[in-house]
Amino acid sequence: MSAQPKIRIRGLTKQFGDKRVLDGIDLDVPTATSMVVIGGSGSGKSVLVKCILGIIEPDDGSIEIDGKDVLKLEPAAQEAVRGEIGMLFQNGALFDSLPVWENVAFGLLARHSVTREQARARAGEILTEVGLAPSVGDLYPAELSGGMQKRVGLARAIAAKPAMLFFDEPTTGLDPIMGAVIDGLITQCVKGLGSTAIAITHDMASARRIGDQAAMLYKGRIVWQGEAQHLMDSGNELVDQFTHGRREGPIQMELRR
Repeated sequence: MSAQPKIRIRGLTKQFGDKRVLDGIDLDVPTATSMVVIGGSGSGKSVLVKCILGIIEPDDGSIEIDGKDVLKLEPAAQEAVRGEIGMLFQNGALFDSLPVWENVAFGLLARHSVTREQARARAGEILTEVGLAPSVGDLYPAELSGGMQKRVGLARAIAAKPAMLFFDEPTTGLDPIMGAVIDGLITQCVKGLGSTAIAITHDMASARRIGDQAAMLYKGRIVWQGEAQHLMDSGNELVDQFTHGRREGPIQMELRR
């Protein structure tokens, strides 16, 4: 019998008006594994992640974490489970009015788990782990480059040593070299913490660098799942068209209404 996955999703659906964005998602993410979810714009990647995070309530289905369906837990228990998740947002989502060190330690301070002095020291340690000097903690987000902001966002995501890490388009807006640097840091942090990770991305180079496994969403369903190293030679015509950026194939651009 296979080990229980860290995250197990079954029959997940979500509809907005007449548009069904998630149409019966089944997905297993093994413990201490990085899962990359790919798919075109509007395929449901972000909605899937927001359902797991509790930002969006699905219409049907189950989301099990460590064998417990979080959708059936009491609010306090849901909050406790989701408190084990660190998130790196696409645009960094840093608080402009707070210095970098407070951004990094925001979750620790919000939970009153450390004093401000301890939080500042912890922020300096984490900044070092993502390749930034502790002195960067005294700067404000507006004083940072895009790559530095991504590093700060990653530092915030790992500050509480979460059991799960989510990444939303981690290399968007970065040049290829900086994208590779961020991917390397993500891999280093995930492996160092032993965390289970889910990343959504359009960047195929990034997907293969940070993913152990990969899945493709198309029209609200998982149409392929396998090892990330086989993304470019999956044998699935939908995946092959998407990963190679081919204009011709079964995936056709839909008219927006």
